Amino acid sequence: MKLIARKKQLQQAPEIWLRSAGYAFIPEKADGQRSFARRLTRDFYPRFHIYFVERQDSKGEEFVIFNLHLDQKRPGYAGQSRHNAEYEGEVVENEAQRLNSLLLPEFMA
Repeated sequence: MKLIARKKQLQQAPEIWLRSAGYAFIPEKADGQRSFARRLTRDFYPRFHIYFVERQDSKGEEFVIFNLHLDQKRPGYAGQSRHNAEYEGEVVENEAQRLNSLLLPEFMA
């Protein structure tokens, strides 16, 4: 599930905003994407997993595009990067709503 926010709505760097939302940094992989995870239990899985990219529109306004999904379990085979993930559904939608509630309202940004 994609979430798009004006960078002003975060009031801080996306990495710090995600940490304040309960996410922990996952070291970068070969693709260079920065990602964070938030566990649902004491176990490593299931967990919310979120990537983000920063973009700028033609008017110079900065946006952050978050890509959120729920990892149900770790990949099953060595060398395999695919895993059992949910990109939509009630649990993912509830987390997206929680994250949206942490944004500064647009009219105040």
